[in-house]
Amino acid sequence: MKSAKFLLGLVMVSWAAAAAADRVPPGTDDEIRERLEPFGELCRAGDDCGGGAAGAAMASSGGAMSGEQVYNQFCGTCHNIGVAGAPKLGDVPAWEPRVAKGMDTLWDHTLNGFNAMPAKGTCMGCSDDELRAALDYIVDQAQ
Repeated sequence: MKSAKFLLGLVMVSWAAAAAADRVPPGTDDEIRERLEPFGELCRAGDDCGGGAAGAAMASSGGAMSGEQVYNQFCGTCHNIGVAGAPKLGDVPAWEPRVAKGMDTLWDHTLNGFNAMPAKGTCMGCSDDELRAALDYIVDQAQ
């Protein structure tokens, strides 16, 4: 009887070891550690993370982006098709009441966001001058 229990215990331990072996990923410890490395890095607002998309656009153009470039790269995502109620570029009736509030109000909305629009229209790497140029470009299209 003791030998049967021992044999049964041995079979159970072997089975458990075989089941666990299927769950261990293949490769050496170093290969496993390498596969578990983070894919990228998180860049938070205010951190110097290499400039991001705006920095890449500035580097390729040799300086600050124009208002039209900022609009095309960041603002147009929503304002071209009216996402979440964003007034479309060139839609004069939609922009009239907004422009009537004055450029100071539009600038405040550009910097801080408004309703569904995020702060800086997602262009966290844009300078104030670039954002003002984009705002001027949008307002010029609405007149």
